[in-house]
Amino acid sequence: MSAISQILEHKIIAIIRGADPADVLKIAEALYAGGIRLLEITMNSAEPLQVIREVAAHFGDRMTIGAGTVLDVETLRKAVDSGARFILSPVMDIEVIGAGRDLGVVSIPGAYTATEIFTAYRNGADIVKVFPARSPAYLKDIAGPLPQIPLMPTGGVSLENIADFHKAGAVGFGIGSALVDTKKKITEQYLAALTDKAAAFVQAVHYSDQNNIGRTD
Repeated sequence: MSAISQILEHKIIAIIRGADPADVLKIAEALYAGGIRLLEITMNSAEPLQVIREVAAHFGDRMTIGAGTVLDVETLRKAVDSGARFILSPVMDIEVIGAGRDLGVVSIPGAYTATEIFTAYRNGADIVKVFPARSPAYLKDIAGPLPQIPLMPTGGVSLENIADFHKAGAVGFGIGSALVDTKKKITEQYLAALTDKAAAFVQAVHYSDQNNIGRTD
């Protein structure tokens, strides 16, 4: 299955930022046990390229790995060479979008205003990361006049509001510290709790999917 199909099917991208490289596989396994199938390793973490290689090799087709906080073409190329299948940025850089398309990876640039979002999509973004995701109401306001653009709220999505973001028109969700808090000590207890939290997020999206079937509003 293609990376874009994986994203649209599984919807939740768990973001790992700032973790000890030695802990990432354990974190990824805990997330996988909870139903997460999409993982973002941010490029402002320690040894991100090595981590992407290790996690991608470990999971193979079981989990789709991407690179986050990609700000330039050189970083993008290195991430793709390491095994990243999708690229996320906190900003909209048209050159980065184009390079991602040329290399055959899913391009998810960050944007906030309607103009930025439309510009990103017009220049080849597969999905536009609405960042920061202030509220489901804002996402709904954007999706209203721009229903053709797949939107992924990031930076503000929680277990309490993910269903509302889904109802507002989100095709996926980037979830960082609300799911993976790398500031905490990575113990067996933490990992077990992480699996439970991941399962709760997955269930919330699944429940929202069921409730959204047949909606016309």
